[in-house]
Amino acid sequence: MAFVEPVTLKARDLALVPLSLDHEEGLRAAAADGELWKLRITSVPEPHETSAYIEAALQGREAGHRFAFAVTEAETGTVLGSTSFHDILPAVKRVEIGYTWYAKRCQRTHVNTTCKLLMLTHAFDTLGCNVVGWRTDNFNFASQQAIERLGAKKDGVIRGHAMRRDGTIRDTVMYSLRSGEWPEVKAQLLYLLDKPRS
Repeated sequence: MAFVEPVTLKARDLALVPLSLDHEEGLRAAAADGELWKLRITSVPEPHETSAYIEAALQGREAGHRFAFAVTEAETGTVLGSTSFHDILPAVKRVEIGYTWYAKRCQRTHVNTTCKLLMLTHAFDTLGCNVVGWRTDNFNFASQQAIERLGAKKDGVIRGHAMRRDGTIRDTVMYSLRSGEWPEVKAQLLYLLDKPRS
């Protein structure tokens, strides 16, 4: 039995559904909104790589170390992006949240906050995780700010940790949130979602 079982997570107008090859066209369209694959600090697939991207995610699910979701509009099923639980460690009840990206039109909206609320609620309240982690490129300042806004703590930087798509080697900034910190973070996420947006 896998630590992360297939599940659909829903809140507000979003549904996180298990990623499948049926989402290929939708993922390709979401990535095209902003030509996100051109960003050197993300893992968004180029249009011709979308099928391979999904296949790799499904292999990760089979191996038990990654569970990918398509982020969709709940009512229409329109794909807005993707996110994953990854580096799943059942023995210590730890998951990381990553491989996260959204169509440009969804950035700086409620979408990311809602997705994080869904995933953190599932991780802590359903899976009983002790820790949820994040990692990001040292030059992905927007991602670092978004993770810090969640209330996660910066653990440190792993230097020379991973290859970027352009062949350069990145440093990786690591963050985490412990189960005891979750109630306050949950309250903050709900506050952010409910307050009027300017």
